Amino acid sequence: MTIDAPPTSPLRDGFLMSALSWQSVFVDTLMNAQQNQYQLYAVWQKSLGAFHQDLWDQWVCRFGGGVPLDG
Repeated sequence: MTIDAPPTSPLRDGFLMSALSWQSVFVDTLMNAQQNQYQLYAVWQKSLGAFHQDLWDQWVCRFGGGVPLDG
């Protein structure tokens, strides 16, 4: 026994399917934008970490008994 949709059902004329596909595209676009933002943030953090590591290395060379920078 199967239940058929009435002739004027949103499932039959495709309205519901088009609304769901629009929402799916919208959510996919938002997820891609958020993923791009996260990747930019991760790259920025990596460059900031390299900057701080360079500052730390300079401090160690200058004041921590390493090779002087201005010598």
